[in-house]
Amino acid sequence: MERHDKRLTEHFCLDEFTYSGIAVDNAINNQPPPCACLALQNLAVGLLEPLRLLYGAPIAILSGYRNEKVNRLAGGVVTSQHLKGEAADCYVADGPEKLLDVLQCSGLVFDQAILYGRRRFLHLSLKINGNNRMQVLIYMLCVVCMFCSCGALVLF
Repeated sequence: MERHDKRLTEHFCLDEFTYSGIAVDNAINNQPPPCACLALQNLAVGLLEPLRLLYGAPIAILSGYRNEKVNRLAGGVVTSQHLKGEAADCYVADGPEKLLDVLQCSGLVFDQAILYGRRRFLHLSLKINGNNRMQVLIYMLCVVCMFCSCGALVLF
């Protein structure tokens, strides 16, 4: 697969947003169309670069743009903003909670910030068109185990 090292900002390049282990493993070309490239640039310039400067340390992109095949194999929803280039799953060494704290104190505009605590990443999105919701969601896997009187294990 051809790779392009187009710099979007001082700290982010297009390859970071288009590389996918799933695409490589399945021989899928995950290069975005021009409209998704514009959305990725908007995401990098409008949200991720300013957030990285406030955070003061690198932000690794775990998943950015996904075409339909890659998104399906990744278990993404059909309405995923990854399909449009409007979202990135981000990892920082201090943990996603720290990055979310910085974001919430920053005043930066974003559409969604979804904290996946168990998986240790923060999903960030920024719409290129329309209103950004400034929505924060937190997903933590909680499994409640209860033993019934018969000895069976019940998970909720």
